[in-house]
Amino acid sequence: MITAMRSFRVVLAYSFMLSAVTATVSSAGEAYLSPCAVVADKDGKTLYVAEFAAKQVAIVDVAGGKVATTVSVPDEPSGLALAPDGACLYVTGAAPVGRVHIVEVPKGSVRDSISVGHTPMCPVVSPDGKTLYVCNRFNNNVAIIDLASKAVVGTVPVLREPVAAAITLDGKFLFVANLLPVGPANGDYIAGSVSVIDTAEKKVAATVELPNGSSSLRGMCMSPDGKYVFVTHILGRYQVPTTQLERGWMNTNAMTIIDIAAKKRLNTVLLDDVDLGAANPWGIVCTADGKSICVTHSGTHEISVINWPGLLDKLTKIAAGQKVSGASSTAADVPNDLSFLVGLRRRIPLPGEGPRAVAVIGTQAYVAQHFSGSLDVVDINPESIPKPKCLPLGPQPAMSVVRKGELFFSDARLCFQKWQSCTSCHPDARVDGLNWDLLNDGIGNPKNTKNMLLAHATPPAMSLGVRDTAEMAVRAGIRFIQFAVRPEEDAVAIDEYLKSLKPVPSPYLVKGELSKTAKKGEKLFEKAKCATCHTPPLYTNLKQYDLGTTTGMDKGKPTDTPTLVEVWRTAPYLHDGRATTMQEVLTKFNPGDKHGETSKLSKEEIEELAEYILSL
Repeated sequence: MITAMRSFRVVLAYSFMLSAVTATVSSAGEAYLSPCAVVADKDGKTLYVAEFAAKQVAIVDVAGGKVATTVSVPDEPSGLALAPDGACLYVTGAAPVGRVHIVEVPKGSVRDSISVGHTPMCPVVSPDGKTLYVCNRFNNNVAIIDLASKAVVGTVPVLREPVAAAITLDGKFLFVANLLPVGPANGDYIAGSVSVIDTAEKKVAATVELPNGSSSLRGMCMSPDGKYVFVTHILGRYQVPTTQLERGWMNTNAMTIIDIAAKKRLNTVLLDDVDLGAANPWGIVCTADGKSICVTHSGTHEISVINWPGLLDKLTKIAAGQKVSGASSTAADVPNDLSFLVGLRRRIPLPGEGPRAVAVIGTQAYVAQHFSGSLDVVDINPESIPKPKCLPLGPQPAMSVVRKGELFFSDARLCFQKWQSCTSCHPDARVDGLNWDLLNDGIGNPKNTKNMLLAHATPPAMSLGVRDTAEMAVRAGIRFIQFAVRPEEDAVAIDEYLKSLKPVPSPYLVKGELSKTAKKGEKLFEKAKCATCHTPPLYTNLKQYDLGTTTGMDKGKPTDTPTLVEVWRTAPYLHDGRATTMQEVLTKFNPGDKHGETSKLSKEEIEELAEYILSL
């Protein structure tokens, strides 16, 4: 049994290495580009675009409107940052053993690489150009790199999956957006947060909590005057049954403004309209004059251009208790006001699909389109009529069925009034850390969001197994969560995309192998009879059991045995998300040893067993 487990880990690691190729190549064998990050030089003459799937950075001549050249990098580029003097470009390579690649500008060659952590992204250079900060997404920390020695001189733990960051003008504080919330999902409050790092002390100085239900923090930028930080995110209304979508009943889409001096949330505004969602906000940037904030909407394929001075004035007046015509009466009402941006924002449809990052040069916004392999160019001058143009970054092959499925999974156009897409609750086809009261098993019994990895290989679907197969669950989701009727081929494409997902190697592994602690836990996995129900290679026997953890209207009902593959990234645990850690699963929420015979294990053995499980 143990030999089989070890063999399976090797297969998983190999599968992950292959996934970078198989998931990004068309049926004709041509690679997609999948641009995900874009940055402009200080003169506004050149754009650098990270093309994730193609493992290259495109260097775009702005005046000529074309790609001048491309620079190959060893890993999928996930983020870009230019040195203050413009002499080099820092490129994060998203890999389990991640690196930062230093590209010479304008020569366009990789000069050096620095090892960092698991899936690095969003590099940020200090104002003096001496230090580079990198978000190690799956290590849940930020690496600090001394650029003179090209060495990591420290790491700062943050909350969960740091994916975006912005540094203050004086370099004293780094604001970091954590993608997902932490903590149990069955409480009264759960939301993502922003970590504020004191760069001198190399530690978190403050944590800025977002409104209840906030998740999928994706983009972050700072106002040009250095007074505010803006972060994009979803604001889920998980407290109510999902009986409708109108007026943001289930998911709304938001931007939070943080006061830098106070290190507190100024307020949160909704990016939706009353009857039209602005799903999945992603990239965000301010214009150099501070007059506009640009936000991309990856689900609705749009860009919002927001009048920042007007918005700040409105928020300031409401905070001071002044009455503002047609607006919320109190600051606490603002995050629920779907009409708050009326008169302050323009929504501009884009010709491409899948907008991610955005850069601005003058009054021109340049949007990286993930699925189109292009840059969309939009004149955001408030005096002009927007006529977005598409700038191809290279040949774009026809979409395979898997690629279409990935698009559909992210596409709010499939949804009634465009409020959400599948990825609104399943970012990267994984979890959002929230409980949702779906209608497939009654009302009043919320369940934790499940990982879509291996869903088609581990029937039945849903925590109580109410859908016999994942195929049934996909179609039910389109009908009862998206409130839409779609052609069968859309559901088939989503099926194929989900089947194509590959597990990401655990950050608990050491050079791809179990740690010494996890090796001890591997033996305890057998001793505690965990392997009886969580049998390799899927680490589930596909059966259901009453574990004594269901309550309320679900009391006594059996729950599905989930796969443990990639369980390290799917907290909180159990059907209702009550367990924050794997240790709690094995102890606090294991009545009568129904979930493995762990009651007689020592605290040290519990730690060993947990580390093994989290290494799968």
